[in-house]
Amino acid sequence: MGQRFNELFEKHIQFINEQKIFFVGTATANSRVNISPKGMDSFRVISNSRVAWLNVTGSGNETSAHVQQDPRMTIMFCAFEGEPLILRLYGSAKVVHKGDHEWNDLFPLFKPLPGARQIFDIAIDLVQTSCGMAVPYFSYMDDRELLSDWATKKDEAGLKRYWEEKNQTSIDGIPSYIVSKGG
Repeated sequence: MGQRFNELFEKHIQFINEQKIFFVGTATANSRVNISPKGMDSFRVISNSRVAWLNVTGSGNETSAHVQQDPRMTIMFCAFEGEPLILRLYGSAKVVHKGDHEWNDLFPLFKPLPGARQIFDIAIDLVQTSCGMAVPYFSYMDDRELLSDWATKKDEAGLKRYWEEKNQTSIDGIPSYIVSKGG
């Protein structure tokens, strides 16, 4: 059943690399808990104790706002095909905006995605696996291109306007600094 590890092992990394979707959970002491599904080939394992994911423009910016106040982050992967498994990564996350010097080190790790707005750099302090026997089977068909198409049509200036209108604060009013640090 469930096991705990201090770092990722090769079998964990292989499992992560096979997944098409992952889920991110964050919260501050006084905010709503936010859980977001992510995909689009946006996740990278940097080392056995460090991962990063490229965040694209969305309707909100909860994760960024939360992490800048409380760096706790949980990332969950589920096996929807093959052997059952749930893999959770617990750690401390840092938001890297386009204007930060770390952006130039991390961004080349990813395929450029339209609407990219932040990178989350996570130092892992716990890896947990559990059985996943109740997770249903789902078959991957393809990535949705709707968000990429939307971001491409917006262009950089349109994306910045969108960030100003929709992404500056969380639903609880916590600042995301997307405009001041977003580049």
